[in-house]
Amino acid sequence: MLFLLSGVASVFFLLYVIYTLAMLIPTIAVGIRRLHDTNKTGWLLLVGLVPFVGGIILIVFFAIAGDEGPNQYGEVPQGV
Repeated sequence: MLFLLSGVASVFFLLYVIYTLAMLIPTIAVGIRRLHDTNKTGWLLLVGLVPFVGGIILIVFFAIAGDEGPNQYGEVPQGV
């Protein structure tokens, strides 16, 4: 019985790894786009690698309002 359960657990783990890798690139793209909306470089996404403080800084960057007009990364996405 335990052998059967370990096989099921390994299948779920494999599906989890595939899902995580599939979501990695879109997540990075959305983060970079949001930073560009606030006229910041996408490289600031690497700040998230700093333990504890990096995630808090990124939350603040993502929460602030975007630029009103066009910036160095292009036009306003909403067309306002």
